[in-house]
Parts: sequence; structure tokens; C-alpha cells
Amino acid sequence: MHPNPIYRKASRQQNLDFAKATGFGILAAADDGGAPLMSHIPFLIEGDDVIFHLVRSNPIVPLLKGPRQVRFAISGPHGYISPDWYGIEDQVPTWNYVAVHLTGPAELLPQDDLLGVLDRLSDRFEADLAPKPVWKSDKMPEQAMTRLMRMIVPARMRIETVDGTWKLAQNKPEAARIAAADAMQATGFGTELATLAGLMRDLPPDE
Repeated sequence: MHPNPIYRKASRQQNLDFAKATGFGILAAADDGGAPLMSHIPFLIEGDDVIFHLVRSNPIVPLLKGPRQVRFAISGPHGYISPDWYGIEDQVPTWNYVAVHLTGPAELLPQDDLLGVLDRLSDRFEADLAPKPVWKSDKMPEQAMTRLMRMIVPARMRIETVDGTWKLAQNKPEAARIAAADAMQATGFGTELATLAGLMRDLPPDE
């Protein structure tokens, strides 16, 4: 997380809502030797829990046989900011972005919970594709589904801390911030930069 408090004024709920809407991040855990292990995975937030699954062969899996402190890092829109865009002097290049970290103890769930985890995950992301008919796991032949499920394990992390950085040029005069947002969007380099520019124009409210 960026140390400047001006970028860290989003509320716990704003950060959780962002993580929930994104639904994909990096799970980080340290092995017994202290080396970081990371895995890119989809997840579901249910109350104070992050629900997810891992391939059984993932080296993080053995660490979760008992509660293990882990962290999810969720990245949002990000992009390079040219100092020319501010319209003021003595500026330098930077990078604006949104990122949220969720930290807490994680452990494996009973294998009998796996189908429910898979169904809830697919329901959450299928909902974004409406009006497409929702895919259901019962469309899979039972033998094929059973074989695939042997390869993965369900898990849960209890959310203890939530940290967020929303670096959107809050440290610049409003006119300079908006000018940079307009110039960024004018590059036409895709929806991610357009989303970031929108956040720079309309800053999230402070907590």
C-alpha cells in the first residue's frame, strides 16, 4: 500500500465493494522457509470470508491444512500519467492505480464443500453475462465432474484487515487532476484507462 495517507481515505466498505466487484486477485502466502508463494485466482466474498479454490498440486495447498496468514492483492484500473497532461510546471511522470489488500487466516474447507463453492463462484460470474442463460454444473456429465473435482480443493480466508490505495492524483490541484484525466481518456487506449480517468474526475468520497 502507498504510504501517503491522501491515497488511503477509502472506507473499509468501499475497498471491500471494489474487491467483491473485481473477483480476481493474487493470493500470497509464505512457506515455512519464509519464501513468498503467489497464485492468481478468482474468489467470492461472503460476509467476512473470502471463498476460493486451488488446484490440489498448488504449493500453497499444504500450507492451508491449518490456519495460515495469507493476503489477497486485488488490482484495479491503472495507467501511466505524463507530466505534460497536468498543464502546470515542475511535474514528473507517475502511475495512478487502485489496489486493495485483504489479509487474514486461511485454511482448507472440507472436500464435501467443493461443489457448493464451485456453484457459488460460477453463479457470481455468470450473473455478469446476463441475459445469457446461467451455466450450471449439472450440465456436466457426473463422471467428468467428479474427475475434475478430484483435482481441486476448496478454501476460505477470514478477512481481518482491509487496506486500499486509490492513487488518483489527489495531491494535485483539481484543475490539473481533471486535465490529466481528460488527456488520458483522449489517448483512446481502452476501457481500463477510461475507467481510471473517470475515477480521477469523480474521486470516491472519503470515509
